[in-house]
Amino acid sequence: MDHPVMKLRDHPALAEQAASWFHSKWGVPREAYLQSIQACLRGGAPIPQWYVLLEGDRIIAGAGVIEHDFHLRKDLSPNVCALYVEEPWRNRGLAGRLLNLICEDVAALGVETLYLVTEHTAFYERYGWEFFCLAQEENSPSWLRLYRRTTASPLQ
Repeated sequence: MDHPVMKLRDHPALAEQAASWFHSKWGVPREAYLQSIQACLRGGAPIPQWYVLLEGDRIIAGAGVIEHDFHLRKDLSPNVCALYVEEPWRNRGLAGRLLNLICEDVAALGVETLYLVTEHTAFYERYGWEFFCLAQEENSPSWLRLYRRTTASPLQ
């Protein structure tokens, strides 16, 4: 079954469900997600943006694009955040489709470069992302891998 990527700005009825779903995956307060999603729905700026994939009426994957994602390199913005694919749907290319659609979508909104932080190695490279630097995590001595991708680069 094909799972189309839904841009929340085009599907405002999914806002509450998406905020709850992202909160359940990452533990960030539901209200923080809801505020960001509502800013996306209001428009007026290319960032923030939020995306989900559905099976029926159930969210099975999602991600967002926000200004900064819990690292101290505030000059490296905007950031893909909260990428998650439910376990039964992993290894089917959904994360790659989601990442590629996000790049294509924000490029059309005028964003030339995206960043993301992760502890993963090798995963993002297969989708055209390049390791850029280490960035210190906010409120922590830990360092995260920070990647970047030019949104106009060929989709993989």
